[in-house]
Amino acid sequence: MIDQLSEHESVEMVCSVLNVPRSSYYDFKQRVTSIKLEEVQLRSTINELFSLSRGAAGSRMLTVMLKDADLTAGVFKVRRIMRDMGLVCKQPGPHSYKLATAERPDIPNKLNREFKVNSANQVWCGDITYIWTGKKWSYLAVIIDLFARRVVGWAMSDKPDTDLVVKALDRAYEQRGKPSGLMFHSDQGSQYNARRFQQRLWRYRIEQSMSRRGNCWDNAPMERLFRSLKTEWVPSLGYSNYQEAEKDISKYLMNYYNWCRPHSHNQMVAPAIAEEKLNSLSGIS
Repeated sequence: MIDQLSEHESVEMVCSVLNVPRSSYYDFKQRVTSIKLEEVQLRSTINELFSLSRGAAGSRMLTVMLKDADLTAGVFKVRRIMRDMGLVCKQPGPHSYKLATAERPDIPNKLNREFKVNSANQVWCGDITYIWTGKKWSYLAVIIDLFARRVVGWAMSDKPDTDLVVKALDRAYEQRGKPSGLMFHSDQGSQYNARRFQQRLWRYRIEQSMSRRGNCWDNAPMERLFRSLKTEWVPSLGYSNYQEAEKDISKYLMNYYNWCRPHSHNQMVAPAIAEEKLNSLSGIS
């Protein structure tokens, strides 16, 4: 009201007539301006983080990412701003898998869904998925460390063969400093059954575990990773060529997923950061 009247009369006169101290009026204006600037900064950052996630981050994930950016906002406020800005999260709903019990007698399910482990380089999980790359399907093999769900190795190829999973394993083994006392868990895919892959495990002294046939829950962390990759990152129509796919998927796995994306398993901390914190607390360099 004072702002409207001050267009015709001085602020001093308007405040005098309304019996409002000028200091109170100016203090109020300063606070309103500050609130508006904070809101603008918050909205800008939310939009930036939402774009970084390629539309996958919801209000809960954005709240955590804002905290990492030294901005504080509650889930409901972030949700309201998202609604005002027309930002719709594209996370899919829950998905169920059929149950199965058939194990391989020679390679049993030693992990047995014990997905919570005590240290890094104790249990790795691996799996293969497919990605459209212009005119054909290409195949992606990924390995994660169950400790903090960090991606430790990956490889792409135009063939879903043994070479693909061996390459991913070799990368993980080298990048993690050739650890010992490992278990490697996967489904019963032919690539993981291949003698060449098993020989590589023997050479690295890695114990092998396999899911029961047809039971996706036995390798649930890998299923969840691939689900996140395809719903959050990979274009709905796939990539235009193999090189584009390889570069973009590398960016997701080794940068965004490992270092930026909050993960519920780590109390909404990104896998690589969570691993470093947990290792520090455990006295592991």
